[in-house]
Amino acid sequence: MDKMVRFTKMHGAGNDYIYVDTTRYDIPDPSAASIAWSRYHTGIGSDGLVLIGNPDEGVDADFSMRIFNADGSEAMMCGNASRCIGKYVYEKGLTTKTSVRLQTLSGVKTLHLHLGTDGSVESVTVDMLKPAFHVPEQYDETAGDTLSAAFRTFRGTFVSMGNPHFVCFVDDIKSLDIARFGSILENDAAFPQRCNIEFAQVMPDGSIRTRVWERGSGITMACGTGACATAVAAFIEERSSRRSAIIMDGGTLNIEWNEADGHVYMTGPAAFVFEGEIALP
Repeated sequence: MDKMVRFTKMHGAGNDYIYVDTTRYDIPDPSAASIAWSRYHTGIGSDGLVLIGNPDEGVDADFSMRIFNADGSEAMMCGNASRCIGKYVYEKGLTTKTSVRLQTLSGVKTLHLHLGTDGSVESVTVDMLKPAFHVPEQYDETAGDTLSAAFRTFRGTFVSMGNPHFVCFVDDIKSLDIARFGSILENDAAFPQRCNIEFAQVMPDGSIRTRVWERGSGITMACGTGACATAVAAFIEERSSRRSAIIMDGGTLNIEWNEADGHVYMTGPAAFVFEGEIALP
């Protein structure tokens, strides 16, 4: 008989993942599980798999997160998933804290939970720590800031939020072929570990319309670290202030690159979709 696993599907601004509490269920091959379960026609359907667990011994955190993309590759961090974990652990009764420390592969992130009048988690602010700009293992700076994809060139700003991002400001976000150019840029030789690609356009009201090609997942409805990278790049390029509303396909994330501590703070929603049981692949 197949071993069954209880899962919860959640999304943050449309960026949907499958969540499993690994203190209750062992997932021996999370890469294979992510590939099988993420398929929309034969599985649950998602952008990937998120494992919630206990932190490593000696790490000052309340919970840990491991995240696997739909292609089975492991990601270092996901802002949308971290907000969902905040809602999950609070509303499932795993904690009574409204400030939760989460261990990720890119460091310990602090989640600040904002409760509604009914006691549910309405939104979450994540301290995404400081961005980095010179990360040789993620970006070969000798490639320059202008890269070619098919018949077009894109000038971008590299920003690491623990994971790599290349933010390209364009003036044709509605008609741009995100899949074509994103898939090429993701695998450019400038990015030894591949890269998340953001295409962004500053709108008349100052908001920033952003579409994302995520490494390992393709086009997604939203990307938390991508929204942070976009806001940082916009400020660096003098296109925006330190506070930005980043409008993605699945909703809006509010980003602040705090001048006092240099940290990036991301605020956005998290929502349950449905729960169920599925067999291990």
